[in-house]
Amino acid sequence: MNGFDESARSMSLVAFMAVGTLALLLCVLVGPDRDDLDEFYTGSRTLSPRRAGFALAGDYLSAATVLGTTGIIALTGYDGMILALSITLSLVLLMFLLAEPLRNVGGFTMGDVFVRRAPGRAVRIAACATTIAALIPMMVVQLASSGDLLAFILGFDSSLFRTGAIIGLGTLMIGYAAIGGMRGTALIQIVKTVVLLVASFTIAVMVMNRFGWDIDALLSAARQGSGAGAAYLRSGLQFNGSGLDMVSSELTVVLGAACLPHVTMRLTSARSSQVVRRTLSWAVAVVAGICLLLVVIGFGTAAFVGHERVTAAGASGNSAILQITGAVASGGRFGALVVTTMTTAIFLTLLASVAGMILACANSLAHDLFAHGLHGVRDPARKPLPGLSEMRAAQMSAIVVGILATSLAVGARHWNVQALATLSFCVGASALAPALIYSMFWRRFTRTGLLSTLIVGTASVMVLITGTNLVSGSPSSVFPDLDFNWFPYTTTGLVSIPAGFLAGWLGTVLPRHAAPVARRLYQGEEPRILAGAAPVGAAPVSRGG
Repeated sequence: MNGFDESARSMSLVAFMAVGTLALLLCVLVGPDRDDLDEFYTGSRTLSPRRAGFALAGDYLSAATVLGTTGIIALTGYDGMILALSITLSLVLLMFLLAEPLRNVGGFTMGDVFVRRAPGRAVRIAACATTIAALIPMMVVQLASSGDLLAFILGFDSSLFRTGAIIGLGTLMIGYAAIGGMRGTALIQIVKTVVLLVASFTIAVMVMNRFGWDIDALLSAARQGSGAGAAYLRSGLQFNGSGLDMVSSELTVVLGAACLPHVTMRLTSARSSQVVRRTLSWAVAVVAGICLLLVVIGFGTAAFVGHERVTAAGASGNSAILQITGAVASGGRFGALVVTTMTTAIFLTLLASVAGMILACANSLAHDLFAHGLHGVRDPARKPLPGLSEMRAAQMSAIVVGILATSLAVGARHWNVQALATLSFCVGASALAPALIYSMFWRRFTRTGLLSTLIVGTASVMVLITGTNLVSGSPSSVFPDLDFNWFPYTTTGLVSIPAGFLAGWLGTVLPRHAAPVARRLYQGEEPRILAGAAPVGAAPVSRGG
């Protein structure tokens, strides 16, 4: 069924059980004290830059990114390689543009970042809503895919098994987030990144060795196996020759991937500007290395597995990395061990990625919505929510978010839900990226402008995504038998990104009375945001607002 022999499947099952149990035990051991809210939110602050970089790379490289990128490279060649480059470029952009300002602002959540420029309950509530809108779709994609992936790996072909796998994995991920907090999920991300790096390197070396380390031979074989001929190594195969569609997609990835909340929350908790720079240096190096390996693996999949077999396992090609593993490792002396290493890497990637996203949503719900957005609405003089109560709220929020994502994944398991991953990137690029850039660097940016950016950017994505060929009108869409495709591009970025920036600009410049207040507020925060130094006489940094 999957090219794996019985010993490889048995070893994979044992590895999954051992990894899942050990990861949960690790979260219990390193989890925060019962009343230590700061440790729950920023437990990774004690990590060295190298470890923090590996944790950040783990958060950044979600299962949807790893599996989807490999599949796209296998199916579309050159276009998939450009996608891998865009993924790396997004993190480089974060490193040079937003990393230090985010660290200097500090805080736990997106709401903490935004209220530095625009204090108020509405800002926190909008930030929380945007965080959930950006991350829930990505969680659903990964959980819905997990059932099919585990069935593929272990050789089961039962709808009941797929449903049980989704529920079981969802339960584990809830436990990791609720018990381990930031530190527990960070350590799982580190282990995941190391295992994924080792597994990818091993498969890439085996692929290159089959071709005598001749890149031209690999590309020639990939071109033949792709079924697309010379078009496989030219731009446009994924987008039917539309240059604007390609620009829209790559722009969405570059701006959106690194601005997702579960990525940025790793930066706000760094100890110093020097630490955040070194952390990003490690993260960029690791992500670039893994993406390069995925390019080799993707081309190897086209060469050894072929287009027909890849699409037979799934129109989006998510099983490509497992198919090539079975193709190059079968029959060898250490074949079962190689297969188990790769399947364990994928299993860990699923667990760690969703756990980090659950934690980001839970932190925003507890901190932005409950502790500061709703607490004290009727009684402004009411005391702040105690730290223990807020941590309990965060843990309960993790359970609620995890149950919601798992339920949606079970309901969507029969659909091709890759459109949801694109939706997450689009929200990141159209709402969060403009809001962060304006908040960090535009002195006149106002609360109205911020709310306009978040609302218009998110709403435009939600409306436009329904008309793309990811939802209908193509064999790989959510509804392949229907065609209500009215938007001409695969992603919404070409329209929704300018809409987000424009809404923020209009919301700032039209209400002229608010600009002087915003400018004075920014002047007070500018030394902290850009240089990490509080102005003379400034009050201590507060996590509230």
